[in-house]
Amino acid sequence: MHLILNDAAPIHWVAAGAGIAAVTLALLFVAHRRLGISSGFEDVCSLVLRVPYFRRASLLSARRWRLPFVLGLVIGGFLSSAVTGGWAPTWALGSFDEIVGLGPTGKVAWMFVGGLFIGFGTRLAGGCTSGHGIFGLSNLEKPSLLATLAFMAGGIATSNLIYRVIF
Repeated sequence: MHLILNDAAPIHWVAAGAGIAAVTLALLFVAHRRLGISSGFEDVCSLVLRVPYFRRASLLSARRWRLPFVLGLVIGGFLSSAVTGGWAPTWALGSFDEIVGLGPTGKVAWMFVGGLFIGFGTRLAGGCTSGHGIFGLSNLEKPSLLATLAFMAGGIATSNLIYRVIF
């Protein structure tokens, strides 16, 4: 199996899983912190927004490790694209374009509304899929199991609705 965009071979799932486990365990045992991407996004927002929500002590105290973590994710993505042949932005969305046929403005609006739904769900669940699905499940936390099941059910239902009913 090769990656869709540039036909590069993906990293084996065992190596990727071991890397995620190593980061998760290091954060837990060394820093006594939980892995989660949505809280990293909150850190980035707290740099520019002076809203009281983003001024919480728990959020500001974790900047020392979470901002470098988020920066590492961005740098890792750029390194991955450089090693595998580069990346180029595109408006081509495959079958979505063939069926819906929105122009660039419509696609941006579609993605913006989707992002709002994802952000709302993340706040409603008290964390993102990576926080609940990776860290919470590995700690056998019942709320994370329920959140992960809800994320998966929502994704399956939405995919079936969009690709079987609407399209």
